Amino acid sequence: MKLRLSIVAALAAMPAVALADPVYVPQGHANSILVIDGAADRVIGSIEGVPAVHGLASTPDGRHLVAGSADERPAGAGAPDKPEAVPDAEHAAHHPAAGAEVAPPSATVSTVSIIDTAAAAVIRRVDVPGDVHHVAVDPTGRFAAVTHPGLGGVTALDLSSFEIAATVATGPYANYAAFSPDGRRLYVSNAGNGTVSELDVERWIVRRNVIVGETPEHLVLSRDGGRLYVNNVDAGTVSVVDTPTFEVVDNLAAGAPLHGLELADDGDTIFVAVMGEDRVVAFDLAGRQRRDVALAPAPYHVAAIAGTGKLYVSSDVEPKLWVVDGETLAVLHEIEIDGKGHQIAQPARR
Repeated sequence: MKLRLSIVAALAAMPAVALADPVYVPQGHANSILVIDGAADRVIGSIEGVPAVHGLASTPDGRHLVAGSADERPAGAGAPDKPEAVPDAEHAAHHPAAGAEVAPPSATVSTVSIIDTAAAAVIRRVDVPGDVHHVAVDPTGRFAAVTHPGLGGVTALDLSSFEIAATVATGPYANYAAFSPDGRRLYVSNAGNGTVSELDVERWIVRRNVIVGETPEHLVLSRDGGRLYVNNVDAGTVSVVDTPTFEVVDNLAAGAPLHGLELADDGDTIFVAVMGEDRVVAFDLAGRQRRDVALAPAPYHVAAIAGTGKLYVSSDVEPKLWVVDGETLAVLHEIEIDGKGHQIAQPARR
């Protein structure tokens, strides 16, 4: 069995050198989050007791993680244990009693965990309707959004109170979410009907929808928020949406089926995991030049590790991450993990 140090102890034991921000890898039904030093590609700890964690996002300051769970249960039944630091009354307020109504109505709930990264511990648990697939935190740190494929919508959490701000229907099989740079808009992919919804964050309403391609899932925004990139999983394309007009202005052919999608630090390159063809494709957005590298089996989630020029790519089949040079696409090495690596999270890029 691999030894897992606490994050604080591991960092204290390391030489006094500049480190990249930590990289957090949710490990699904291993019920834990792996913590990696992104500069050294070295495991420095783990956060345990996070059930069926798939969706994960960091607050901009890196102090907290918001982790969604794919496990559902009847509302009011079998809630996870209360974190030690939370008073009983406060904890109970975040868990609806059996039969309590939520909007939209749901007979099941799952638990979103709020994690203190310095303590490597869950400090709050909030029940939300249905299961959670992916998570986004807005750049101002005000809200988190979690997607509910089974309900066809998203729930917004107020991160100042850790309470539900709204649950909004967007479309069938709501999959991925991304906030605009100013935090005023939220984009949600609806895999069931080939659309992306734009939400007004102040009023929590759908402002407009755009038709993209077949089975849209992962999303990523350009740094200025002017372009939204959408991977159409079964179509094998990446739609480029102009956000001011909310129209598709281009489609990039990558192969099918797709999964992970990521933008390079400089914003000039988009990376796509073509899971069905065992490869990662890179598109130069200015010249539309395409490069690719074979990665087998089944490249899954993709994350550009801030300030390093590297990508982390998980596998849908094997418990590992590939470390890939973002410029040459050469595989540098691999990192062993404990489960399937899902939505990889980092603090805001500076």
